[in-house]
Amino acid sequence: MPTMLVLGATSGIAQAAARLFANSGWTLQLAGRDSQRLREVADACGGAPVFPFDALDPASRSALWGLLPSCPDAVLCAVGLLGDQDCACRSPKEALRVMECNFTGLVPVLLQAAEAFEARGAGLIIGLSSVAGDRGRASNYAYGSAKAGFTAFLSGLRARLWGSGVHVLTVKPGYVATGMIAGRRLPSCIVASPERVARDIFRAVHSGQDVLYTPGWWRPLLALYRALPECVAKRLKL
Repeated sequence: MPTMLVLGATSGIAQAAARLFANSGWTLQLAGRDSQRLREVADACGGAPVFPFDALDPASRSALWGLLPSCPDAVLCAVGLLGDQDCACRSPKEALRVMECNFTGLVPVLLQAAEAFEARGAGLIIGLSSVAGDRGRASNYAYGSAKAGFTAFLSGLRARLWGSGVHVLTVKPGYVATGMIAGRRLPSCIVASPERVARDIFRAVHSGQDVLYTPGWWRPLLALYRALPECVAKRLKL
């Protein structure tokens, strides 16, 4: 049975994806900051080993790969932090925290995975980015710029590993009914369930897709938004 390492395994999308892959015959390795919640997720998936991982802790980032009992066949990176945009506008520390958790703190372990998979000639890396990274917006440019960087990193990694037997899938969800948007008043028609996103990821893996917008209607919507001239986009205050 193939093995999948799930980073940020306690997030809503990660939990839904972990259950789906486990029910489809995958063995799981779960990593995250909250050990109690990790064990609860592991129990819900039929049992799985759990490992500490904190994208904001350099020691944790460097230690994780060596803790694994075996090299996984796939890595699903679902780590994410929305952060406080108002605070990030004024605090370099908060802005850097958001960027480290969503991008730079994930690079070490994904590079380790890429090296191991490339040497083996097979593997799968799934990175959860966001539609927020497609263009900077006044309301969340700290988070959005971090996701833009992560998207570019995954794209470059995919190009580097092309032909090696290693596939890199970039996932760009829109609004998802998880703790990240708790308390926000959003139209229900634009909020997807974690289970919907997990099913889309599962299908994208088996179809060999490179970039997944989920739900799919985000792709044309974001294409239109990216096409707007900057002089127009900056006035929208989205």
